[in-house]
Amino acid sequence: MTDPVVILTALDLEYTAVRNGLDGLRPHRHPRGTRFETGTVAGTRTPVVLGLTGKGNHTSAVLAERAVEEFSPAALVFVGVAGALWDAPPLGDVVMATHVYAYHGGTSEDDGLKARPRVWETAHDLLQLGHALARTADWAAAAHPDHPAPQVHFGPVAAGEVVQNSRISREARWIRQTYNDAIAIEMEAAGVAQAGHLGGAPVAVVRGISDRADGTKTTGNDHAWQPVAAANAAAFALRLAAEIIDDREHSMSSTPQHRNGSVVNNAHNSQVAIQAGIITGSTVSVTFPSPRPGGSAPAADLAALRDALRREHSSGRLDGSVYHAARAELDLAARALAENTPEGRSMAALALRSLSNRLADLTELAAKAAALVTALRGLS
Repeated sequence: MTDPVVILTALDLEYTAVRNGLDGLRPHRHPRGTRFETGTVAGTRTPVVLGLTGKGNHTSAVLAERAVEEFSPAALVFVGVAGALWDAPPLGDVVMATHVYAYHGGTSEDDGLKARPRVWETAHDLLQLGHALARTADWAAAAHPDHPAPQVHFGPVAAGEVVQNSRISREARWIRQTYNDAIAIEMEAAGVAQAGHLGGAPVAVVRGISDRADGTKTTGNDHAWQPVAAANAAAFALRLAAEIIDDREHSMSSTPQHRNGSVVNNAHNSQVAIQAGIITGSTVSVTFPSPRPGGSAPAADLAALRDALRREHSSGRLDGSVYHAARAELDLAARALAENTPEGRSMAALALRSLSNRLADLTELAAKAAALVTALRGLS
């Protein structure tokens, strides 16, 4: 089982553009009420979690951190529309941020406003994947029909707290003076970048250009260009997500070819952890239990966990809201496992990992849920 890529958007229009490129969608409810959907990139086995943050850096930061904590993603990708700065890039094209500026930071003094910038750089490996994907241009097969050959541009993205639509406003002059290499401007990337930084998840910001942020932004133009920009950003982001997972799986499967001895480690029907700085010239053989009849799902273990939950609830050690939410996670896991597919096992593991986090105060139950996740990794 592979950790998913979490894709977040601010607007419903952006959410729909990403959702249209996903298969096998299932709802996933966070204990605090946030609704996610889990699925796979259409035509692939790439696991994706999709969420809606709403506008602004503050809400985006909170919900991005929530997603990182809930799903431990391979990467966090924020997708949406943005305004171009200084007449470039063209409308409908895609921007992948090389780094993100929180441009509102500063200190007001007698002789003017002094910048106190916050900057987050995009991880090197994500940028390398983005550049490689941009060169192939085959991702554009899923672009909007009104702009079927979009280009990808790389550069800084400025993130603030206001909708920017002027060349001569105080904010416009401030950005031009202090962040003049930024090529696009929006309102969520700084919050997501901070959440990824604190949570240890690499962040990619992908934006489609829907306006020029220069005074020409109108409702009519938004209606015309936002769907185009959102569709093109979603097409690139979904392909990027698939590349992220492929790259990670390739890295994990690569093993150094050294001949410095011969050590054989065998483990049968056991959970094994191997920790070392360097292992060379060794063979590690792990035999997992055979799947139970009727599919690859450990159905008996799920049933036992369900009974244990019921007992904890009856004894009063597990309150009603947590109990019902935990039951919902188990139901989702059972339905996914019944499909007896790699995608189903991946979705079930996500549900069980969420269940383990939810039961953190009940260590025995949390450990049972975590053990099931480990077992599912062995079956994938």
